[in-house]
Amino acid sequence: MTDSNVRETVKQRYGEAAQVAAKGQKASCCSPLGNTDPITRDLYADAQTIDVPAEALLASLGCGNPTALAELHEGEVVLDLGSGGGIDVFLSARRVGPTGKAFGLDMTPEMLALARENQKKAGVENVEFLEGTIENIPLPDGSVDVIISNCVINLSTDKDAVLREAFRVLKPGGRFAVSDIVLRRALPPEARKSMELWTGCVAGALEAEVYKQKLRDAGFSAVDIEPTRVYTKQDADELLSGSCGCCCGGKVDVDLSAIDGAIMSAFVRATKA
Repeated sequence: MTDSNVRETVKQRYGEAAQVAAKGQKASCCSPLGNTDPITRDLYADAQTIDVPAEALLASLGCGNPTALAELHEGEVVLDLGSGGGIDVFLSARRVGPTGKAFGLDMTPEMLALARENQKKAGVENVEFLEGTIENIPLPDGSVDVIISNCVINLSTDKDAVLREAFRVLKPGGRFAVSDIVLRRALPPEARKSMELWTGCVAGALEAEVYKQKLRDAGFSAVDIEPTRVYTKQDADELLSGSCGCCCGGKVDVDLSAIDGAIMSAFVRATKA
């Protein structure tokens, strides 16, 4: 698969997920068919989402809750890479207040349409959704205080470009504070080759030390990766061949014992010194 094919597959799958959410059904990280999975479920407390449109929560395909972990302050400018239906943008907008602003960036037209509709429903003023890719952020240099993201960077086939762009748009002293899928050890080759796994948030993930080095190479300092959820063989079985309905009609031929404990959701921090 070429990089462009990977991107188009991801775009198609997440476009389908947006359509599912717009109909009032829950999308899933591994499948747009409306069933939760071990990666995306139970990420937000009810009190957090009380004022968030239901469709934004239904379209959430994240692996964490970056807004709960990032230290957002009044008046800051926040950028969410791969903002989907907008849930983390709306939560960020609430945290930075009317003197701050939250941008959401997404490449999927269906997700952008859903997010903008959700913004109207929420009546949020300090939010703007942008169309584009996370490898080529349509914002000027030094314009953002905090970059967040929720299980999206792992989907990119050019993570070096993503991290360079993140560094570019951050202000001096700006913070990189994302949730992502990270590997604790290498995955078997058959898992890496599976497009269903890639769009299901797993096969594109970096090993932790590789992720850290790429952040340093992009110019970041104070790099840290904090595990938030480690996935077991049972989780892998559910994700790949169980109730989440992944793989669009067929199981992926992967030795689940090789995956047991190899994959985690993590909070990735770094600073533009």
